[in-house]
Amino acid sequence: MIRKATEKDIKAIAAIYEDIHTEEEKGNLTIGWQRGVYPTEKTAADSVAKGDMFVCERYGHVVAAAKINKEQVDVYADGKWEFEADDEKIMVLHTLVVSPSVQTSGIGKEFVKFYEEYSLAEGCPYLRMDTNERNKRARAFYKSAGYKEIGMVPCVFNGIDGVSLVLLEKKL
Repeated sequence: MIRKATEKDIKAIAAIYEDIHTEEEKGNLTIGWQRGVYPTEKTAADSVAKGDMFVCERYGHVVAAAKINKEQVDVYADGKWEFEADDEKIMVLHTLVVSPSVQTSGIGKEFVKFYEEYSLAEGCPYLRMDTNERNKRARAFYKSAGYKEIGMVPCVFNGIDGVSLVLLEKKL
């Protein structure tokens, strides 16, 4: 079940962030995030407070989360988007995380499907997102879901310097 997150979900979302940081520090994942910088419990709390954080529950436990809204990252202005659209027709997926304990179980695909259906219901057929150039797993996953990489932009991303963001898009 995917639903809007509530304040009671913040600790569980932050725990997924911490698990991902641990896996990256062990060398099991390459995401390009930094513990204590991004994402953090405050990242989750801020999104829950704004009402744009969603979670996936399995057997009463939060196993995935993402922010979904119409807020485009500032460097999106530098992208050469294939589909030009008015801002109110664009929905953005931010910081999709799946607990390392349930990766490869199809939850990521389910979350992206939810994002697409939610976007259409909100009148937004143009989808955008980004990922770190180093995150090869996410890049392959989004490509398999029909998202096209339209380019990379260098930036400081949420306090992390030297990031090359891969911009992705899809029109439904």
